[in-house]
Amino acid sequence: MACRMLNVAATFWEEGYMPHVATQTTPVPQQSGAAAPAAVPNREKALRILSKSIYKELRQNGYEPKQIVALATELIGLVTSDIKEDARLD
Repeated sequence: MACRMLNVAATFWEEGYMPHVATQTTPVPQQSGAAAPAAVPNREKALRILSKSIYKELRQNGYEPKQIVALATELIGLVTSDIKEDARLD
């Protein structure tokens, strides 16, 4: 069974989503007389939203749960390789 290719970037763009914005840090306005607080990262929430969106898109495009697990496994493998490479360089 052939599966259609999913173009997540096009889907996000067509629907008006900009996931790269959600992963940026949000500067907190400085209060008078106080030290400038650090930017507040919002990446955990952005990753949850992005994960749910990608899952929903994959399912709507005919991908089966097993195929989505295979994708997740490949991603974990890539991240694991990257971490091992970083550790080797240290």
